[in-house]
Amino acid sequence: MSVAALAEVGERIGPMLRLVAAEYRGRTPEGYPVVVDAAASGTVGIELDPMHALYVTSDGDQLYADLYYRASRNDTRSSASREKFGGMPTNDRRPLPDDVSPQHLRNLLAELMSRWNFQPGIIHITDS
Repeated sequence: MSVAALAEVGERIGPMLRLVAAEYRGRTPEGYPVVVDAAASGTVGIELDPMHALYVTSDGDQLYADLYYRASRNDTRSSASREKFGGMPTNDRRPLPDDVSPQHLRNLLAELMSRWNFQPGIIHITDS
């Protein structure tokens, strides 16, 4: 059931992914962004660079949003009770309903774009 739902989600998010890929083509490292459209294999998504990606995946029963990003090196929100390392990769897996809304998909994509744009030292390729 979830593979069919993933194919439907892939049809809805595909145009958004292609638009973001076209917009970021000159801002990302060479060879990126990469749009992954393999709903039959259980994955649909985009990679902006090796450390920033969003995938909608299926394990056969459930849909998930897998968000990969690198923690900012200038994040000062660590404390004595919560140590946080700058530059550490994060894999954020979130369960999705089978009838996920287009707004939810746009929000996930916007979160990925925001995390990529916020990287320090990337101003020369994000400032247009």
